[in-house]
Amino acid sequence: MQLARVIGSVVCTRKDEGLTGRPLLVIQPLDAERRPTGKPLVAADSMGAGPGEDVFYVRGSEASFPFLPARVPSDASIVGIVDGWDFA
Repeated sequence: MQLARVIGSVVCTRKDEGLTGRPLLVIQPLDAERRPTGKPLVAADSMGAGPGEDVFYVRGSEASFPFLPARVPSDASIVGIVDGWDFA
């Protein structure tokens, strides 16, 4: 899992049937200090995340797992919402 922040959403008038009804969000990957790192990407949202929230996401074949048994053609999916941070 990797850390990111939701920075936007994607609106599609046409998309793959497997993505019907699934929100697509623009996320900005973050480092451990919560600083932006790398380029933003689009991720299918399985958690109901919103703008400004920090989230966990997965990439690759694992990106379709949150939607099983449905077949969702996604290379990145949000799998968790960060509730808080605690550094000891």
